Amino acid sequence: MSILVCGSIAYDTLFSFEDRFDNHILPDQLHKISTTFKVPSMRREFGGCGGNIAYNLALLGERPIVMAAVGEDFEPYRMHLRRVGVDDRFVRTVRGKFTSQCFGIADRDGNQLMAFHPGSMDDAVLNHMDVLEEDVHVAIVAPSGHAACLQHCRELAERGTPFIFDPGQELPLFSREELHELVDLASYVTLNDYESELMKERAGLPVEVLRHRVEALVVTRGAQGAEIYAGDSVHLIPRADTGRPPVDPMGCGDAFRAGLLYGLRHRLGWKETGRIANVMGAVKVASQGPQNHHIDPEGLAELYERAYGEPWPL
Repeated sequence: MSILVCGSIAYDTLFSFEDRFDNHILPDQLHKISTTFKVPSMRREFGGCGGNIAYNLALLGERPIVMAAVGEDFEPYRMHLRRVGVDDRFVRTVRGKFTSQCFGIADRDGNQLMAFHPGSMDDAVLNHMDVLEEDVHVAIVAPSGHAACLQHCRELAERGTPFIFDPGQELPLFSREELHELVDLASYVTLNDYESELMKERAGLPVEVLRHRVEALVVTRGAQGAEIYAGDSVHLIPRADTGRPPVDPMGCGDAFRAGLLYGLRHRLGWKETGRIANVMGAVKVASQGPQNHHIDPEGLAELYERAYGEPWPL
C-alpha cells in the first residue's frame, strides 16, 4: 500500500536585497516604474507543495508516489527526489516548457516581491488515476492548478481512495459550488487559520459546519499548534518544542501534511498523528529552505519524546 501525492513541483529562486525597497521606489512614479535591485546573495531551492510533501514522507521512511507535471529542466530535481527514495514514475515531463518557477526578492525589512511562472503545472490534467497499478492507502491533492485539482479529486473519489483535500493558496480559484463538491468528495480537509476564514467567506463553510462534512478537518494555527476535528471530538495539538530555534517557515505546512499522511498510512490515532505532523513542521522550520532538513527515524523519535513526553507511537 502506498501514499500518493498530487501537487506542484517547482524551483524557488530567492534573492536577498540588503537595503529597503522604499529607498529605491518613488511612490508617485509607480505607473512607470523601472528599477533594478542589486542582490548579492541568491539561492535556488527545490520546492512546490507536491515535492515538499514527498520529500518529508521520504524522511519518515515512506516511499511516496508523486503525480505532477514538470518541464525539461527537471532532471536535477528528479535526481534529488530519487536519492531520498521518492517514486517519480508518474511525474510527467512536458516538452517545450519549464518546471514551475517562483522568483522572490526580500529586502532587509522582510518585504517581498514575488513572481510565479506556472510553466508545466497546468499540464497536470494530463495525469489520470487509471495509470496507478498498485493500491493506494491514502492520497493528498495539494495545489497543482485549478483544473488538475478538480480532476484528481473526482478520480480518486471514483476509485474509492481516501484523500486529503488541501486547497492551500489556490482556494480563491474555486467557486462556491466547486468547494462544496470537493469537500464532499474528500475524506479529510486541511487548512491553515487564514484559509479556514476564507473557506467560510467563499463557500459558507465555517469550521463548525465543515467539520461534519468530512471524516476529519485539520486547521493549523502556526505557533499555536493545530486543531483536529474528528467526529464529535476536537484534538488540540500543541506545537512541538524541539529546542531548535526557528529559521525559515517556508515549507512548514507541507512538512506538517506529510506527518498527517504518515499517521493515516499507519492507522494512528489523531492525537499521535497531529503530534508527528507538528514535529515534522518543527524540524523543517529549523532549516533554511523547504527541502534542506535531514533527520532519521531515531532522531524523530527523540524529538517526539522531548516535545510530548511520550515514546514514538510506532
